[in-house]
Amino acid sequence: MDSNSGKSKTRLLLWIGGIFLVPVIGFILYIWLALSWSFSQGERVGYIQKLSKSGWVCKTWEGEMAMVTMPGAIPDKFLFTIRDEGVAKRINQFAGKRVALIYEQHKGLPTSCFGDTEYFIVDSRTIE
Repeated sequence: MDSNSGKSKTRLLLWIGGIFLVPVIGFILYIWLALSWSFSQGERVGYIQKLSKSGWVCKTWEGEMAMVTMPGAIPDKFLFTIRDEGVAKRINQFAGKRVALIYEQHKGLPTSCFGDTEYFIVDSRTIE
């Protein structure tokens, strides 16, 4: 009778552990998929207006670029996130110049810990 109660306790603990472990593993897989698969990729051209490192716990570079379509027009704002320090340093050096930002769009990230926007800058270059 003792061995049966020991087996049932072990089985119960495995079920309880599985109930908590499966959602955690699912959440981790979802985040990995959302960060590794991009919804869209592209390039935006304009002038960097703001670039700052922000966040309470997870610090990311958050920026704003003014995109002017033609002289005299009101510029559109492109809000973006940078996770790579090297890319952020390069963009800081391009201050005052016309810049092309190469981005990947990652939709569905569950928290702002990964960035405030869904547009992640992966590279940049100046426009002559």
